[in-house]
Amino acid sequence: MSYASPLHSGQQLGQDALTEMARRSVGLMATGARADFDAVYHPDFCNREASAEPPETRGRGPAAAWATARWLRGSYADLRWTVTQVFGRDDLAVVCASMAGQHTGDVVFYDAQGRVDRVFPATGSPFEVDQVHFCRLRDGLVVEHWAVRDDLGQATQLGWFPPSPGYLWRCFRATRRARRNAR
Repeated sequence: MSYASPLHSGQQLGQDALTEMARRSVGLMATGARADFDAVYHPDFCNREASAEPPETRGRGPAAAWATARWLRGSYADLRWTVTQVFGRDDLAVVCASMAGQHTGDVVFYDAQGRVDRVFPATGSPFEVDQVHFCRLRDGLVVEHWAVRDDLGQATQLGWFPPSPGYLWRCFRATRRARRNAR
């Protein structure tokens, strides 16, 4: 189902609608269906955090946001965001949240050319980290996203850092396998 925004280009959302749309965009990553992404993300949507994600996440529009959700869901079970505060002004909303889940699938990171850079194989470990998401809206939809995340805290909780010799070996083998499968 497609969403037609009641706003025309250049109109501002009220603060409540602005913050609710930003809150919704963060939560969709864990539980939203493909059609939900069309209802929340603008056709020109750009995720400024996609540089190490799969190539299909680096595009524009709801399909790129959906690709990010699929990538995260493939790596983490019981994925969820708990929103603690949301602020909004003009066309920008800030969402303070914690992200939690369990590392049950390989996390594959990519280089600037879209090739497999490194893989962190599943550890089975749970994690919970704080994040701040910035969402710019246009025409009532999220058109831009960037974030500040506790990646080191997440890596530590998941056993990626500091890595044990055995886990380094598993990373090497998983990376080699992913590169071979990408060819």
